[in-house]
Amino acid sequence: MSLKPLPKDRLGNDVLVGSRVRLLKLSGNWFEQLPSEAKLRVSSIIGEIFEVEAIDEYGSPWFSKDWHNEYEGTCFAHSIALDAQEMELV
Repeated sequence: MSLKPLPKDRLGNDVLVGSRVRLLKLSGNWFEQLPSEAKLRVSSIIGEIFEVEAIDEYGSPWFSKDWHNEYEGTCFAHSIALDAQEMELV
């Protein structure tokens, strides 16, 4: 079994499960294909700091975000995998 290299942030720092990263931008087809309301909600988290929850088999770090609307009784959640240029270790 070979060890995969650790994911890196935009500055080349190693990113581990439990690392805290600032979300700098979102890119990719998945984001462009979101419905407009979901795209607005997801883009609102740019600049926030998140804890890396997992690193997948491709070496992508993941985090998740929940939006609760108690008034409407709804909850939306997104799990997002990040590329190096989309995050910075804090």
